[in-house]
Amino acid sequence: MKIVNSIKSMKTRHQKCRVIRRKGRVYVINKQNPRFKARQG
Repeated sequence: MKIVNSIKSMKTRHQKCRVIRRKGRVYVINKQNPRFKARQG
């Protein structure tokens, strides 16, 4: 999982990426290709 400053650059990497908020943190998850996971905050 990458920890990034800009979520926007992560969510545009793949069309199946979804941005989700959990416990005050912003996550990018991708069911089809899990290596695109990222977290902010």
